[in-house]
Amino acid sequence: MVEGNETLKDSQMAYEEALDALSSLIVNRRRCDKSGDRFELMFEYVKMLDLEESMSQMKVIHVAGTKGKGSTCTFTESILRNCGFRTGLFTSPHLIDIRERFRLDGIDISEEKFLTYFWCCYNRLKEKTSENIPMPHLFRFLALLAFKIFSDEQVDVAILEVGLGGTFDATNVVQAPIVCGIASLGYDHMELLGNTLGEIASEKAGIFKHEAPAFTVFQPDEAMRVLKDKASQLDVQLTVVPSLDPKLLHGRKLGLEGEHQYLNAGLAVALSSTWLRRTGHSQLSYVEQSRCLPEQFIEGLTTASFEGRAQIVPDKYTDVESSDDLVFYLDGAHSPESMEACGRWFSAAVRHNQLGNFKNQSEDNGSGTSSNKLQGYDNDEARKKSVQVLLFNCMAVRDPQLLLPPLIKTCANNGINFKKALFVPNTSVFNKVGTHGLRETDGQVDLSWQFHVRRIWENTKPCDKGSDSKGTSAVLEEESEKAEVGGKNCENSTVFSSLPLAIKWLRDSVLQQNRSVRLQVLVTGSLHLVGDVLKLIK
Repeated sequence: MVEGNETLKDSQMAYEEALDALSSLIVNRRRCDKSGDRFELMFEYVKMLDLEESMSQMKVIHVAGTKGKGSTCTFTESILRNCGFRTGLFTSPHLIDIRERFRLDGIDISEEKFLTYFWCCYNRLKEKTSENIPMPHLFRFLALLAFKIFSDEQVDVAILEVGLGGTFDATNVVQAPIVCGIASLGYDHMELLGNTLGEIASEKAGIFKHEAPAFTVFQPDEAMRVLKDKASQLDVQLTVVPSLDPKLLHGRKLGLEGEHQYLNAGLAVALSSTWLRRTGHSQLSYVEQSRCLPEQFIEGLTTASFEGRAQIVPDKYTDVESSDDLVFYLDGAHSPESMEACGRWFSAAVRHNQLGNFKNQSEDNGSGTSSNKLQGYDNDEARKKSVQVLLFNCMAVRDPQLLLPPLIKTCANNGINFKKALFVPNTSVFNKVGTHGLRETDGQVDLSWQFHVRRIWENTKPCDKGSDSKGTSAVLEEESEKAEVGGKNCENSTVFSSLPLAIKWLRDSVLQQNRSVRLQVLVTGSLHLVGDVLKLIK
């Protein structure tokens, strides 16, 4: 037994050592490349790792976009895996563990394989880089690592999600993709990509390659004009695809929640079909005129899973027998458009709960993701009062004035009003990778940003008084005043100095109410916040 513990300890130390080495590659807070960042170095790194030949033969699907690109990649991977192909999927960011970014056949790469490939790449680059060609920064290294993994693991298809932008993204070192996709475009990362939809679209269209077909969804006119112009310049056939018709699923539901996912699913079907045709597997592809999706496509679309996007997780900590007293609704929305989609999904999920069927996603299906299970309520459960709470943070490069109003308005239009909003700093820090990259709560945390966001909330949220006959708001207010908060408490909102304190407050509130209420907590505004919450409640 002691020997087993020592082996586990050694394994953990080896993994932490690799994460420390990764952390050394974080040179600043900025997460994307610009033209001045010597993008051409990516080709030098590929040579150093002897990846030129294998990458030229890699059958790549490359996807960019403002929102939905990760979901599109997830659907695409699941479809092609169900068609019998060995898949490699590279996405970002990760929520809990860096290995989430590298999926082989739908499963996060094992720790053993990760360490083997990591040190192979890291040591080779350390040996060959110089003052003129320095070590790649974090995201560039991760993209190179993905190419190495997919090459050595001999995947049939490599699905690559652009990290940010397109033209100078590290994944754009790929020169001959089989097919490209552009998911929905909107205003995000404007400090890097441009202030207009046209400028943003131009950056995203940077992944287009000569004669490689490309697909996109319906875009605003300004963005669509730029995409078509870029495609024409490169002799790229650009096709606009509609949302997937739900009838094609024969009564089944998409594996990813939210009506907006049918748009991403439609794009994934087009990408998968084109990849199949262009790689000599036309018999497996979808022919639109047939109006009948192949069974492999249906299975792929309905079993796809993507943590942190429209995910429901009951908190087991409060009571194993009544895990619905505190439920977290997690969605990493961080743009105005995605916040609106998040509001629609959350409102629909809450209404579904109130009608008597609660989606319990607490069962693990063995792949680190959750599966759905319908659970009815008995009379005691039906008498509980459902109370909606917002747990929010966003990065300082984003404007909460653009994020909070569409969320509030969408929820209000669907009859959902938040009784309380909680604002917290992220637990993870930007200059560390992994479980050791957590912020210690020492009372010195700068909460000025959280107070700024709260002021916007207080000025935006409509009054919702008089309907609380059971005094729920009064009890939540009382609990807030007991909590250790980072400043004066307001009636509708509280700033906490740490995320663990906010989670503790939520759990204490359920207990204080003698389980007469059901707290439904929407966690949104940042994928980093969603990941931090998952670390704490899982």
